[in-house]
Amino acid sequence: MSVYGDKAFEAFHKGYNCSQSVALAFAPEMGLSEEQTLKMAAGFGGGFGRMREVCGAFSGLTLVLGALYGSDDPAQKTQIYTEVQALAEEYKQRSGGGSIICRELLGLSKPEGTPVASPRTAEYYQKRPCAELVRMAADLLAEYIKQHPLPDAH
Repeated sequence: MSVYGDKAFEAFHKGYNCSQSVALAFAPEMGLSEEQTLKMAAGFGGGFGRMREVCGAFSGLTLVLGALYGSDDPAQKTQIYTEVQALAEEYKQRSGGGSIICRELLGLSKPEGTPVASPRTAEYYQKRPCAELVRMAADLLAEYIKQHPLPDAH
């Protein structure tokens, strides 16, 4: 576990979505304010706007990865895609669900059919794996950063 995982876990318990929680843990590294980070990641929660597609925690990881290691050179897409795919495989293994798809990780056969977010109650936190997935995604990204130091890291 890392300080980033703890930050993401805490953010999720404050009511932020999965993507926001992971991204917020790395806001300083991205050179963004908390407000900018929360706004930027807002639509990725619930598996993209609660459609239960790609897991918000993994989307947050990918958002941060691109901000830190991405390129503005179109010829460099293969490098970041390679890293995203490798991290997706590791995420699948660690999640226990073998997936990066929100509905599969939640054990749903289909999306709930509504964009309305579920109230954050004690029952919600008990029945959803999201808080632990957020922690795991942030920990995974922290490990990646440690293995691939940023150019201006001291």
